[in-house]
This record gives sequence, C-alpha cells and structure tokens, in this order.
Amino acid sequence: MIAPAGNKIDGNIGAVLVIGGGIAGIQASLDLAESGQKVYLLESSPAIGGTMPRLDKTFPTNDCSMCILSPKLVEAGRHLNIEIITNADLEKVEGEAGRFSVTVNKRARHINVDKCTGCGLCVQSCPVKYEVYLEPEERIEFHLDEKELDTVQSIIETSRVENTSLIAILKNINNAYNYLPEHILRYVSVRLNVPLSLLYRIATFYSSFSLTPRGRHMINVCLGTTCYVRGSVKLLQRLRKELNVNSGETTEDMRFSLDTLRCLGCCSLAPVITVDGETYGKVKEKQIPEILECYD
Repeated sequence: MIAPAGNKIDGNIGAVLVIGGGIAGIQASLDLAESGQKVYLLESSPAIGGTMPRLDKTFPTNDCSMCILSPKLVEAGRHLNIEIITNADLEKVEGEAGRFSVTVNKRARHINVDKCTGCGLCVQSCPVKYEVYLEPEERIEFHLDEKELDTVQSIIETSRVENTSLIAILKNINNAYNYLPEHILRYVSVRLNVPLSLLYRIATFYSSFSLTPRGRHMINVCLGTTCYVRGSVKLLQRLRKELNVNSGETTEDMRFSLDTLRCLGCCSLAPVITVDGETYGKVKEKQIPEILECYD
C-alpha cells in the first residue's frame, strides 16, 4: 500500500507495487491489472514512459518506439486497476511476502495534479530552485519644447473629443511633422498609457508613416507591372538625377522625399507618379522638371 510524504500504511493483500514507469514497468502493470490485481505504478520522474520516447527506432525490428509505447501509455492511464504515482520515491519496504508495508515519499508539485500533463515545465520554472526573472519596469523619458507640447496635446485632446483611434492620432502627428519624432512617440506613450513598442509596431507597419524626417513634398513612383512595362523605371532614374537622392531619401533642403510603391490602381494612366497625393498619369521623362517646379 502507498503512503504519501513518508507516512506508512499497511496494505491489503492483493495490491501490487510496480517500481519504475518505463516500458517494462508499464507492461507489467497492464498484465497484473488485467489479472484483477490493484496496481500502484511508482515513477520518480514527473511522467511515465522512461527513456523509450527518446528513441527513434527499436531493435531488432526498427519499429517506431512511440508507435509501440503510446497505446500502452493511454491504456495504463485509463485502466481502472492502475494508480499511477509520479514524482515520488520509494523510502522503505517492511513486512513479509504476501503482506508488505511500503513507505513512499511523494514530492510536492504545487500544481493541480488533475490537470497535469507531465510536461515538466513546472520543474524548469520552479521559483524555489530557479530565480524568477521579471522584466524591469520601462522608464520612458521625453523632452518637448512648448510649441511641440501644444501641438501634440491639441491632437490628443481633439482625438478624445472625436473618439478617434490611435492610428488617427499618429497620422495627425505624422502630418504635422512629416514624420513621427521619437521623443513625441515617447510622450504619446506616457500620456495615453500605451506601450511604446505598440506605437513602433504601428509606425513600422504602415508605409504612410515614417520614423525619419521627410521633405515638404512626397514623391512616389509606381513600379507596378503596368507602370514598369511602360517606363516608370526611367522616370525614377530621372527623378534621382534631378533630386540627387535615392529611393527612400530626402533632399538636403528638405524639399522633396522620393519613394516607390507597387500599385496605385490606375493602370490605364501608366506610368504614374504622385506628389503629395496628386496623381500624374502618362508621364514622360521630359515632364519631370516641369512637375517639380510646381512645388516650392
């Protein structure tokens, strides 16, 4: 008979203790249980199965080890005559043949045993044996001048009145500064009690947002299939030459920013470029200087 935490109980005749929950112990428990015996299967680790689950094949047939073991695990777990005692050690055996008294030390789990799957993660995360690491509280610092503070506070207060989303707030800030300044994002994070990481996830997901300063005018060249076939690459090369910047860059005077996109949905006007959202269709290379002159 089994006693928890070092206690000793005299068992009834007919109960059997099987020590070790490997494949041999499981099979012995099943054979004894099928003969009508009450079986206690004792295992020192958090789950039965032993080392067999670690094997790929078994000798000499090369059968899959888990294909052999899995049905036995399920059968042992469901059998009414088998009581599985895991995470426990045999302390003492007393008595004589036919009537033994067994003392078992069952180690505390500090978990709900009925829901335990034997994964062993509780052992790895034990706060007694291992030091628990807690993320340090994030301290966000920011410095805004009076003008910036008034602008951002006005955007936030307006959004609260109109019940707009966080994306709308970032969009208004992006429109006000032509990009999302880091110190302003930090202020928004503290003011709205929103994780700074969330603001950066939004800012980096949508191409309309930028974390680097942009020029007063944004030029986009469509490189969709139709525009590409009709010469948008040549338009991009001409713009690079006129502005002396590459895609994703801004001119030194902060006048223009140049970028590309894949499709504007107006293939009949290919090739297409946009400046501050205004669409120019069927553009020729020679028209590029004329278009740029329209924006100061």
